Amino acid sequence: MRIAHVITRLMLGGAQENTVLECGDLMREHGDNVLLVTGPPGEHEGDLLPWARAGGVPLQIVPELQRAIHPWRDAAAYRKIKARLRDFQPDVVHTHSAKAGILGRAAAWKLGVPAIVHTVHGAPFHPYQGRGARRVFRACERWAARRCHAMVSVADAMTDLLVEAGVAPRDKFTTVYSGMEVEPFLASAIHRRRVREELGYGSEHVVVGKVARLFHLKGHEYLIRAAGRVVKRRPNVRFLLVGSGILHDQLTRQIAEAGLTDYFRFAGLVPRDRMPEMLAAMDMVVHASLREGLARVLPQALLAGKPVVSYDIDGAREVVLPEVTGILLPPQSVEPLAEAIERLASDREMRVRLGEEGRRRCRDVFCHRRMTAQLRQLYARLLKSHARNASKAARSHRRERGRK
Repeated sequence: MRIAHVITRLMLGGAQENTVLECGDLMREHGDNVLLVTGPPGEHEGDLLPWARAGGVPLQIVPELQRAIHPWRDAAAYRKIKARLRDFQPDVVHTHSAKAGILGRAAAWKLGVPAIVHTVHGAPFHPYQGRGARRVFRACERWAARRCHAMVSVADAMTDLLVEAGVAPRDKFTTVYSGMEVEPFLASAIHRRRVREELGYGSEHVVVGKVARLFHLKGHEYLIRAAGRVVKRRPNVRFLLVGSGILHDQLTRQIAEAGLTDYFRFAGLVPRDRMPEMLAAMDMVVHASLREGLARVLPQALLAGKPVVSYDIDGAREVVLPEVTGILLPPQSVEPLAEAIERLASDREMRVRLGEEGRRRCRDVFCHRRMTAQLRQLYARLLKSHARNASKAARSHRRERGRK
């Protein structure tokens, strides 16, 4: 197959990582001809372009393809995406993220690409937007959904959300969990002692980790408020924040004002190949975001054998099973979050039991080769359907000519 992927940017993130992994799998394991079209990465978000290049993934950078809405720049990005696709002549175009999803689908549809697929990594509209913005984004997604042949959700919750919003009918969706390199997480325990020493943690410390950009709606403020309650009763608990972003200084002040500076550590932006090490240093992972398709850190933490405390949002409940792999809580709750952290901090056997069950459940489901195989089967079905429809149309055309 000739398969083009279009994504807004190759920052350090789940959608970006599994797109690069799929491109590599398609080339190495299936012999496909692949092109990845992307815009430039943003500041303070990491850059996966070097990793993609090292893996031999053919890249086309469109400088105008950026996350922020800008009519003139977006029009230029559309023209360039369309030109790249016209030159490549793909059988399949697979788009990712909101901006590239709209522009890429529009360009591919205009060119008559036989199979057009879009993955919903997270809905671009959500309850924390203004009503007007939410209405506009929903309308854009409905428009774009009519310009593709199939949609992929990274969690069943994403399908439910978009169907309820009237974006597309349910039979247009297929759930394919995001793939990753599971082996480094399964073997991460070998790094635990070294990384904990580097971070200044002793054997007596119970480390609560949070992996997320320091950005709005990621929920750091709820963890900080819960931490104030936790350390009064469990002074051996420490908090490790992995990620960077515009809220670093604000969160640092909030931590200091709460008298928690000695209990928190910022690890900053961690390269993707060091994430297993960071998770190894933790004893549990907290996911306090208010919106996310299915946060990559949830299966990663479980693969590393770490239980998860998560707000019950979007696809979290599909991997964080209460009392089986972790604890689910109402979004924005603080006291329940503190209680869940204390409970796990005081019960090592529970942490081990939940983490081991999470590892068992995730090791096959989230393997990137499984993801690629499922997506390629979808492409094949779409191309077969296209060929069948084209054949019917040709026969109908010949009959019409015969009548004339």
